[in-house]
Amino acid sequence: VQLQASGGGLVQAGGSLRLSCAASESIFTDFSSNAKGWYREAPGKERELVAGITSTGRLTYGDSMRGRFTISGDNAEKMIYLQMNTLNPEDTAVYFCACNQRGITYWGQGTQVTVSS
Repeated sequence: VQLQASGGGLVQAGGSLRLSCAASESIFTDFSSNAKGWYREAPGKERELVAGITSTGRLTYGDSMRGRFTISGDNAEKMIYLQMNTLNPEDTAVYFCACNQRGITYWGQGTQVTVSS
């Protein structure tokens, strides 16, 4: 498995979740310089950027996530995290981690996040 996402689940509105993504040791040999991030796909909607870390370490966020979500990474452990606070039902989606290496984007299998009102 290239990227393994975990941490999704059911949470009430206003609650928090932390997603984790483990990257393959053998594939991502220079993880610190890879652009990486989280995307999400809600039913009937296109996949959208949630948060990202560029190859130079700059953090980026989707407009509706800024201030509520925080992306972080552990380059030594080859992990990507997404801390999600103040969740609302509109955040319900399948969340995917992604990592780009040498022009190829690898995707994790997705983890379901459901926020109840």
